[in-house]
Amino acid sequence: MSDPRPSTFLPALRQLTLSRMREFLREPEAVFWVFGFPVIMTLALGIAFRTRTEEPVRVAVDGGAGADAAAVRASLTAAGGFVLRDVPPPEIERALRDGLVQVVIVPGTPPTYRFDPARAESQVGRLAVDRALQRAAGRPDAFSPREDAVRAVGSRYIDWLVPGLLGMNIMGTGMWSTSFAIVTARTRKLLKRFAATPMPRGAYLLALVGSRLAFLVAEAVVLLGFAYVAFGVAVHGSLVALTVVCLLGALAFGGVALLVASRAKTIEGVSGLLNLVMLPMWVFSGVFFASSNFPEAMQPFVQALPLTALNDALRAVMNDGEALATLWRELAVMAGWGGVSFVAALKLFRWT
Repeated sequence: MSDPRPSTFLPALRQLTLSRMREFLREPEAVFWVFGFPVIMTLALGIAFRTRTEEPVRVAVDGGAGADAAAVRASLTAAGGFVLRDVPPPEIERALRDGLVQVVIVPGTPPTYRFDPARAESQVGRLAVDRALQRAAGRPDAFSPREDAVRAVGSRYIDWLVPGLLGMNIMGTGMWSTSFAIVTARTRKLLKRFAATPMPRGAYLLALVGSRLAFLVAEAVVLLGFAYVAFGVAVHGSLVALTVVCLLGALAFGGVALLVASRAKTIEGVSGLLNLVMLPMWVFSGVFFASSNFPEAMQPFVQALPLTALNDALRAVMNDGEALATLWRELAVMAGWGGVSFVAALKLFRWT
């Protein structure tokens, strides 16, 4: 076979290249991942980890309304650069672990500083507090404070990360598998055939969500088992509570998946919708870094996301040993998303 002549090779190359570029531009999901996703991630991470000048030290003062506690608060307020927060004694370890406060001061002569030495911000906060109180006492070495090192359970990053990864997995596999199954059945005209039978339509949608639960236990056991063997990540709460949280999270995202795929006709179309729905939760719901990094003005939106509720509930059970009764808000958010999405999907579902 002879080589193609230059007069035909270059025009063919040009036309084939232009054709492939047109194909790419006609795939919204591909354009989004190439151009949109990096910009959105840059924006989100830039907001979450923006440079902060003179970040105030978050401090809690134990001791109630006693005179010593009031004096400590007055000294820190006069020094400036501190945010004083009220934390009940049973919540101190959790507040230190979650970054709500960096140091807890127990007033006395001398005062005691409670902080987590495993966290750099706690060590910095301890030094700032000591400097302010020493200055308020009149000289740099007015007293030698006591230190109470609090190594909070679950303070390691891996302890915090694993529940987020489990929540992300529950969301991702549930959303993709359910939506793809619906769209595949719609493109093959199977939904139209099902709709012509005496089958209750709600039963079909519930079956799609229920089938997802069959694999949920295996997924959770594999991830948590590996985390325990490889990194010593333990579940400090009830396995029953953890199971309930996982099941409710799977049901919530199953309902959202039904709604997303209720009218999509192609795999490409439902892929774009899934990315649109899941992207905010990947970024804002505290999978890889705490959602508290985002400004206060964004917190109502962040806390309303179902993945935020799922991740918070998983961390509360795994790291804090919380009971289901204390997680009513997170459970209500997930139940609300699942219930409303399922009802809406049943009303909007396209069977042709």
